[in-house]
Amino acid sequence: MEIRGPVLLPAHREDIELRTLDGLTLVGELATPLEGPPAATLVTLHPLPTAGGFMDSHILRKAAARLPELAQLAVLRFNTRGTSSPRGTSEGRFDGGQAEQFDVAAAMDFVRERGLPRPWLVGWSFGTELALKYGRDHDVEGVILLSPPLHRATADDIAAWAGDDRTVVVIVPELDDYLRPAEAAERFQAIPHAVLIPVAGGRHLWVGESQTRRVLTEIVAAVRPEALPLPTEWDGPTG
Repeated sequence: MEIRGPVLLPAHREDIELRTLDGLTLVGELATPLEGPPAATLVTLHPLPTAGGFMDSHILRKAAARLPELAQLAVLRFNTRGTSSPRGTSEGRFDGGQAEQFDVAAAMDFVRERGLPRPWLVGWSFGTELALKYGRDHDVEGVILLSPPLHRATADDIAAWAGDDRTVVVIVPELDDYLRPAEAAERFQAIPHAVLIPVAGGRHLWVGESQTRRVLTEIVAAVRPEALPLPTEWDGPTG
């Protein structure tokens, strides 16, 4: 069977709740490998909720569906404040990326309490703004930024990473609606160690299986390269 679309590979999947410092309950899911402990942890930050982003936005959903089995990774997804998905609705209301700093902190508190290893922040679109603005406050190995629009993250937010030796991977679609590779290279030059990966033919929403596979491959290349290449066929059980 080809691994594509909604295919769900084996994993432990647990509905979770996160509690923020300002008293909100956020809903989410933790997916971990079925056999053995995770080698690393992806803490995912979804696209803009006022434009339809949520924990099930397709790249994040497919990361949780595939990477526990294919790369031995734990994948934490959650709805930021005021965001709804089939899992449920997180309390509170959207705050434009300000109070969402407490949502990121709640996720990282959960990672620490569970003893999940080697956490990375994986932000997509709006989620990249949260990773850039607040990721340095937490014990992460690095940040992976998918389609960063740089609408809310300021030049100072970016430059602050220059003195931080943690990994910054920036994955930019060639045909992005907001920030294309040439401009991204200019905006991120403030971080000398940032790795900029332009993706030919890519668009902001990474539609299509070839784009999904490319993004998941780049995530694994940063976090657990020994798991590459990711298989594209599966002959075991699903679900």
